[in-house]
Amino acid sequence: MDTKKKTLFIAFSSQKGGVGKSTFTTLLASTLHYRMGYNVAVFDADFPQYSLSKMKSRDLTMVMENENLKKQAYRQFTLINKKAYPIIQQKADMVLDSANEFIRSAPVTPDVIFFDLPGTVNSSGILNALAGMHHIFTPITADRLVMESTLIFTQLLQDVVMKKGETSIETVNLFWNQVDGRESTPVYSIYELLIQQLGLSLMQSRVKNSTRFRKESELDSKNAFRSTLLPPDERLMRVCQLDAFVVEFLKIIQL
Repeated sequence: MDTKKKTLFIAFSSQKGGVGKSTFTTLLASTLHYRMGYNVAVFDADFPQYSLSKMKSRDLTMVMENENLKKQAYRQFTLINKKAYPIIQQKADMVLDSANEFIRSAPVTPDVIFFDLPGTVNSSGILNALAGMHHIFTPITADRLVMESTLIFTQLLQDVVMKKGETSIETVNLFWNQVDGRESTPVYSIYELLIQQLGLSLMQSRVKNSTRFRKESELDSKNAFRSTLLPPDERLMRVCQLDAFVVEFLKIIQL
């Protein structure tokens, strides 16, 4: 095992539910692991929902029942000869120790471990877990409640967690998600000015609203978008500009 290689700890984290942190964890983990050749693991610490663990069970069922996806999964496995990335359940207050133990015992050192953490800073162990991340990505939408919650969350990270000094955090990155082309651009300009004034980092990439591509329940679907077993369809990635987001994401983490 290559003991010199540093495993990056990354979290899509937000205090606001429904902004896409679990979705992005899956999309990026599947893109890196299945399409780009990196070795990935995911720790699902979002107790008690454990939504990513449940998603993997649904994905397995869907692949077995959908002939198109079954062929894709078989072709992928024979082509890259790679198992599905593990999704490990753990509570937030123990997740860092568990991740480090996983790295020590893994036959191949993971390049990246993604963490799906609880959506509230009041959860036990959450601040300590966040302090152990190397990079934090926070999806935001042009909604006043989302913005207020996010700005409080990111300032808490900067003022409390990062200023203590006992942290691994290298970057905290906000990014626009669920962007609707019909929304007026002045709304984004106003929020972007506020983000700049607060000294927070905003990614250039904007991920467009992709709800119409999430068809996990359709048994005749020909392509996967959000799946723990297959990478997102490249055409759908282009349509919602997730491809540009991945490029900027990799540049930030310097993988």
